[in-house]
Order: sequence, then structure tokens, then C-alpha cells
Amino acid sequence: MIKVTLRGLAGRKLRAALTGIAIVLGVAMISGTFVLTNSIDHAFDKIFTDARQGSNAVISGKSAFDIGDQTGVSAPTLSESLLSKVRALPDVAEAEGSVDSDSTLLIDDKGKVIQFGLGGAPNLGFSIANGASRFNPLSLVSGSWPHGSRAIVIDKETASKKHFDVGDEIGVQVEGPVEKFRISGIVQFSSGLTIGGATLAGFDLPTAQRLFQRVGQFDEIAVAAKPGVSDAKLARQIRPILPATAQVRTASQQIAEDAADTNDFIKFIRIFLLAFGFIALFVGSFVIANSLSITIAQRTRELATLRTLGASRRQVLRSIILEALVVGTLGSIVGLFCGFLLAKGLFWFFGVIGLDLPNTGLVGLTRSAVITALLAGILVTLIASLRPAMRATKVPPIAAVREGAVLPRGRFARFRGFAAAATAALGFAAIAYGIFGNGLGTGKVLMFMGLGVLLVFIGVALFASRFVRPLAEILGWPATQFGGAAGYLARDNSRRNPQRTASTAAALMIGLTLVTLVATLSSGILASFRGAVNDLFVGDYAITAQNNFSPIPADVADAAAKAPGVTDVGNVRTGETKVFGTVEFSTAVDPGMAQVIDMKWVAGSQQVFSELGDDGAFTDNDYAKDHNLRLGSPVRVTFPNGNTRTFRIKGIFDPPTGGSPFGRVTISAAAWDQEVPAPKNVFSFLKMEGGETDANQAALEQTLEGFPNAKVQTRGEFIDNQIAPFKKILLILYVLLALSVIISLFGIINTLVLTVYERTREIGMLRAIGMTRRQIRRMILHESIITALIGAALGIVLGIVLASLLIIRIDFIVFSFPTTQVIVFVVAAILVGILASIFPARRAAKLNPLEAIAYE
Repeated sequence: MIKVTLRGLAGRKLRAALTGIAIVLGVAMISGTFVLTNSIDHAFDKIFTDARQGSNAVISGKSAFDIGDQTGVSAPTLSESLLSKVRALPDVAEAEGSVDSDSTLLIDDKGKVIQFGLGGAPNLGFSIANGASRFNPLSLVSGSWPHGSRAIVIDKETASKKHFDVGDEIGVQVEGPVEKFRISGIVQFSSGLTIGGATLAGFDLPTAQRLFQRVGQFDEIAVAAKPGVSDAKLARQIRPILPATAQVRTASQQIAEDAADTNDFIKFIRIFLLAFGFIALFVGSFVIANSLSITIAQRTRELATLRTLGASRRQVLRSIILEALVVGTLGSIVGLFCGFLLAKGLFWFFGVIGLDLPNTGLVGLTRSAVITALLAGILVTLIASLRPAMRATKVPPIAAVREGAVLPRGRFARFRGFAAAATAALGFAAIAYGIFGNGLGTGKVLMFMGLGVLLVFIGVALFASRFVRPLAEILGWPATQFGGAAGYLARDNSRRNPQRTASTAAALMIGLTLVTLVATLSSGILASFRGAVNDLFVGDYAITAQNNFSPIPADVADAAAKAPGVTDVGNVRTGETKVFGTVEFSTAVDPGMAQVIDMKWVAGSQQVFSELGDDGAFTDNDYAKDHNLRLGSPVRVTFPNGNTRTFRIKGIFDPPTGGSPFGRVTISAAAWDQEVPAPKNVFSFLKMEGGETDANQAALEQTLEGFPNAKVQTRGEFIDNQIAPFKKILLILYVLLALSVIISLFGIINTLVLTVYERTREIGMLRAIGMTRRQIRRMILHESIITALIGAALGIVLGIVLASLLIIRIDFIVFSFPTTQVIVFVVAAILVGILASIFPARRAAKLNPLEAIAYE
């Protein structure tokens, strides 16, 4: 039986290859994800390890709690006097203080900020006390280390992309206006690794301290131990001399701390991409099951002959499973190696859309990654083959002598519709429980929703055969009008075997369900955000960073306030504080906010903005309910510097559906600035005499010429710029989901190829009675399009239903029908149908009528 199975498989190379492609693509996505994330992980590890070279211990400021990036809030600094105390310790061989900033912007000769991609990568500035220091992870490519108040070194990638060389002038902006520096040298990491979209700017220590507003202070002190002294012993010796706002870690501990946020990011990317890999495999399982079902139906007489010759049901079952195992194994192995190409493509794609990532080259797969990818592909193939294999065992030996023998119906076939409907209903129930259930953690919510979606897909796919005939009647109508007899035959063919058509369309249905779900949610999010801005923003202009989300110095708003025609300026500072024992996103505002933002107050009024003072705060309605807050309620707020202050609620507002720019607790900018050094704004909103005019915008832009990172925007531009990064994320989702659509494309091709084999005599008869090759091609084309449109119809409806369930639960999203996207998806489904028909249609048209009529 093994020989018979392998020889039979070898005789069906094309069909096996088309089936295996689904597995190849799914496994490639899984292995490619591991290659990509392992490569990113390796690059970041190299960066952090290089950055701590020569250090045995690192002293840094100690925040009262963990603070996030891009908030404009930093850890407490260290006094310069601490360095001499550290150097005096008996086990210290060398120590060096440094300052740094992740918002040191380089400005080109056109006055534009140098940012690569989306501008999300850090713009790193740092001090270089001594270029020859053991603590310096950089090496010179050309030039010399910076000395003097106007010298700077920049990284090789920036110099190359922007055509800078040693001796050129470059602008730098940190806290104040742009300053000009002379490039004394071009640098790179000593190991030669690339740093993605980040930029590097190095200065001598006094210059860096002045630029970063750290005069007389350090951000870190790197310490090297004398020979024979362990890192742990060195850290223990340093700890007693540190103030309460400082901490010491060994080099390995500091590397782990530096990498903590990055590791979370990489873990998220890995889970995110793996999810799409398993989606692709799930779609592939429908292709495999459908292909095997068709081939088994076509091999009824072959299987019956084997039974007649003495093969048992168990042997037939094993032969089908063996066939699936061979296809699954070979497809998984090919997919494993294709993952390297996919990882390279993902690196390129992320770069194209602006997500430049550090790269030291592709890293090989770990043993666990190889096992995971192979097992996933092989197991999915085997599971998908079980039902067709079970059907194969039911072929009776007598079928070997019957003309046109077909597989007998199973004992439970009459319950198929009920079981499918029950499965789908159970899936919707699991989704509803995950969305609306009380007290569920994030893990359980995702588990119930994932299980529910899986059951819904299976249930709808099994039940879809009930919809095929009416849908084919409607969706096949254009074919009958424009395709003539070929169109009528195509519509009839798609209705001939509803189960087969439904199974073929199911793969495309899953992909389009997911893209429709994403499109509907994104349409709702964008509509909600636009509505929220239009409800709240009553000013004329907004000022943000060029990348739309990084904090900008408060000096920007101070300068804008002096522009001709400006009547009111409202600023929003952001950061993290600890409130009620939890780290929360908090904000601070100034009195001018009352004129540029119109709030819907549950308690209080617009006057709250000017009444906050040193001890006032306001919050949103939901947070007030959660913590039983009302006017006058005390709220204890702990700042990153460790200070705790009590504020009293002076206002409670009801945010619009799309949210607001304010955090859980908002205090006055004056109170915030007492606790946060070098405060920065994320948003500045302005009102001007005459409103939005070209003259007003020109006046603002001229006033802010010294701040290239500041971007002046009208309300409409502000909305568009804020949602631009979100659209990039949507593009990523669509590209990744396109993989499942591609798999469904091969599923349709496979089905049509198999049906051409099955209908060889029929096609020969059609040719014999006068049907032309062109009409045969058109018949296959229309049949393919009808099948694709059935999948699209089911997928789009199901995607909107699932999105609606989520929107009902999520308070900050309104339902907005994605009309444009749905039209695009329908057109895409038609294109999939056209592409899928090309090869089968050409194959059918080339059949010799006489040979086809005689085909067994």
C-alpha cells in the first residue's frame, strides 16, 4: 500500500504541488517570523552589549516607578560630585560620567529635521568625555572626536544618506532653538552594526551638559572594576554612597534593563506575526481538505479496486494519511527555507513604510523554531486530511465495476447542517462571552475570542453550502448576461456541487472576513477620532513634533505665543504618574486651554482650566466612577522624582467617543513643572485673530523657523497627521492578511484544475457539439469569478458582523461602514477569480475533443 500510495502521488505531481503551496506559504510565515524577530533581537542585543562595553557597573537615576518612552519625563539626574566619590572607592579602576538625550534632532542645510521612516526611531544625543575611553562603544570612520563647544560627531548612516562629511556644518536642536555645529568626525558602532532609523550625535561633555540642560549633572556613571573584583562585589561597594534617587546595577543587569522594553516589543512582533502565520495555515487547511476530498471522489474506482484486491479500510485510511503526511512534510520543509526569503522581504517592507529596524543580517532558526514550524505545517495537513481519509474508507469494493460510482453518504450527513449551525452559534457565544464577560483577564478574553472566531469560521464554512445555490443565482447573473452560453454553464457548474463550491470559497471567505473586520474597525476608529477632534478642538491651529507624537520643548509654545495675531495658547504636557497605586498616563495644562478646547463637563465648567492652581485636578467621568471621585475628592499623585502631592478634583468631564488629549488625571502646568525638570509639550493649540488664514499660518511658521521640529497645522491637517501612523499599521495588516488571500487563490486554482480532470469527458462533448476554445475558457473564468464572489459575499458580511460585536463593546469606536474598502475587496475578489482561472482555463481549452470523450 505504501508503494501504491507513493506511486499514485508521483503520478499526481501538479495536484500535490498546488495543495502543498498552501502549507509552504503558512510555514514560511511562521519560520520567517522567527528569523525576523531573532535577527532583530540579535541586533538589539548587540547594540546594548556594545553600549556597555568596558563597564562592570552602571550608576543611574532612580525613578519612583517605571516610566515609558516618548513622554518628555526622565529619571532623576546624578550630581557631578558623586563621580569623585565613586573613583575613590578601593575596587574602582576607572569611572566616567555621561549625559544623553533621545530627542537630539539633527537639522539639514535646508532647515529640515533629519528623521528616517516614520520618525519613531530615537534621535540619540550623548557626551563623549574621552574618545579613547574603554567605555566608548563607538569608533571613528573618519575625522576626530569632538572637542570644543561647536564640534559634533554623527553616525555613518546619517552622513551617507544626507551627504555630510567632516568639516560640514549641521544644525542641532534639543531644548532651545537650533544651534550650528561643525562635524569633526563620522562614527559607527565598533562592531559595525547598523542602527535602523536612529540618528547619533556626540559632543564633548561640557557641550552635551549645556545642550541637555544637565550642567553639573550626569545621567549615568559607568564604572570599571580592578582585576579580580566581581561585578556584584563592585556594585555592593558602590551602593552605600548613593543618594536615594540613584541606583547601581551590574553591567549584565543594566544590559537586561536596557533591553527590557525592546524584548517586549520583539515579543509583541513575534506573537503578532505568528498569528498571521497560523491564520495562513488555517486557510490552507481548507484548501488541503477540499483538494483531498475532490481527488478521493475522483479516485472512487481506484480505491474500490484496491478494496477488491484485498486492501482493508484501515489500509486505505493509512494510504490517504500517508499521502497527506508526505505533502505536508515536503511543503513544511520547503516553507521552512522560504521563511528566510520572507524575513528578508519583511525587513525590506518595514523599511519601505518607514519602520527601519537595526540589522546585523539574518540569524538562523533555533531548534525550537524549526520544530514549531514543521510541526505546525505537518499537523495542520494531517488534521485537514482526516475527514477525506475517513470518507475514502467508505468506498465499497463493488464500486470498482460501476460506471460513474460516487462516494456514499455518511451516516451523519443528514445532521451536517444542524452541526454546522450549532458550531457557528457556539463560536458566536464564545466571542460574546470574551467581549462582554465580567472579570476576565486579557489572556482569557483573547482565548475565548480566538476560539470563538475559529468555531465561527468552521461552522459557517460547513453551513455555507446552503447559501451556494441562491448566491450563485444572484452573483452569476452578470455571467449569463455577458458570457452567453458559457456564462449559463458556469453558473450551473458552480451550483452543481454546492459543498465543493462552498469549501473552495471558504478559504477566501476567511481572508476577506479578517480584512473586512480590520477595515470596519479602522473606519470606526478614524470616524471616532475625527468626531472627537471636531467636538473638542475650537482653536485654529495645532503645533506638534514633525513625527506627530514626540514631545517638543515648552520654548516652542512660548515662541508661538509671540506671533502676530495669536490670542490664546493651550498646551498639553504628558507623562506618567502613580495614582491609586497604579502608573497612569497623566497630563498637565495651562489656563489658555479654556479657549481652544471645549469640554462637556459633568461637574465643573471651562473655568476649571484657570482654577487648577497648585492643588487642583480634573478627570474623566469613567475614572471618577471607578474611584468614587467627586468635586473636592483628594487624589494623591506620585511623580517620577518620588515626590507625592495631594490634588483635589475641581472638574469631571465626559469625553467624546473618540477620546480626548487628556490623561486619567490632569493638573496645572505650573504644578507639573515643579516636579518635572525640562517640561515638554505634546500638543499646543492656538487661537488667532481671523481664524485659519494663509497669512496667520505663514506668520506662525515664520515665528517658529528656529524650531524645525515644530509643525504648524490646521484642524484638518492635525487630524490627517495624527491618523497617518495608524494608516501605516493598517497597511501592514492588509499586507499580512493578503497571504491568506493568496493561499485561497491557489485553493481555487486547485479546485478548478481538479474539476477539469473530473469533467474531461463533459468538456470533450461540449467541444464536439460546437463549443469553441474561447467559450471553454470563458466558462472556467466565469465559474472562478462566481466562486470568488461567493467567498467575498460570505466574508464581507461575516467581517462586518464580527466588527459590530467588538464596536458594541468598545466605547471609543462608532460604527462606520467602510464603503470604499468593501468595493475594493469585491474588485480584489474578482481579480482573484480571474487569476485563478488562467491556468485551468488554458488547460481545459487545450483538451482534444476526441481524446476527452474517450477519457476514463
